[in-house]
Amino acid sequence: MSKKSFRKKSSMAQGGLGGFLRKPAGQITAIAVVALVVYLIAAAAGGGGAESGFAREISVDEAYELYQAGVFVLDVRTQEEWDEYHAPNTALIPLDQLPNRLSELPKDREIVVVCRSGNRSQEGRDILLDAGFTATSMAGGLKEWYAKGYPIEGAPQ
Repeated sequence: MSKKSFRKKSSMAQGGLGGFLRKPAGQITAIAVVALVVYLIAAAAGGGGAESGFAREISVDEAYELYQAGVFVLDVRTQEEWDEYHAPNTALIPLDQLPNRLSELPKDREIVVVCRSGNRSQEGRDILLDAGFTATSMAGGLKEWYAKGYPIEGAPQ
């Protein structure tokens, strides 16, 4: 066996993953694969809205900014709660009716789901995300919205 063919065999034997990772191209590829895996895990943890960068839950202040910008706001409280007070220019679909009334909602717009304190809005958001909508919920609910002085029709009792 000549020296040339011995070297070739030797470098191949040393190659494999270790040899690949010693080269800059191999290192860059490994970093890219790890970054992709981390991104996919983060996107999966963020739920259906992750593709658009829409958070799963936002603060009342963030919701108000979106409200001012014309986002679709869905109130999932009961009719009685709505009649007592609600944010102007928002839609009411009580949480227990939401799965059967999804066709009334825009598929092409982001939706902020609200309720009295922020608990039912999380359930509503999850129903929308599972149905393919881009949705988030507002933490703190309309009680906090009202306390901050944001627009309201009616008044909490």
